[in-house]
Amino acid sequence: QVQLVESGGGSVQAGDSLRLSCAVSGRTLHGYVMGWFRQGPGEAREFVAAVFWTGGNTFFADSVKGRFTISRDSAKNTVYLQMNSLKAADTGLYYCAAGRDSNVPNPRGYSSWGLGTRVTVSS
Repeated sequence: QVQLVESGGGSVQAGDSLRLSCAVSGRTLHGYVMGWFRQGPGEAREFVAAVFWTGGNTFFADSVKGRFTISRDSAKNTVYLQMNSLKAADTGLYYCAAGRDSNVPNPRGYSSWGLGTRVTVSS
C-alpha cells in the first residue's frame, strides 16, 4: 500500500506561484503513475497533471498547460507540482494520487490518495 502526504498549499494572489509536494512511502513506485487532482467548492474532482514514475512522461489538463509543471525526485520519493501564474479558477483542494492505470486523467485508475492540501487564489 502506498501512503501519500501532500504539503505546500496556501493562500496567494492571482499571478503568484506555489509548489506542492507529495511525499510517498510504503513501496517502490516502479510502474506507477503519480497524479495530481483538484476539487473546487461544489465541483467534481478533476485531473490536473500526472507523471510516470518510470520514464518521467508527463501529462497536463488543458487548463493548466504552460503554467504548471510536474516532476518527481526518486531519491526523495517525492512528487512536485509547480504552479505558476495562478488564477482564481485554480482554487481548490489538491490531491496526490498513485496508480498503475495508463488512463491518467481518470481518478478511478488511482488506488492510493492523500488527504489533500488547500490552495486559495484571490483575484
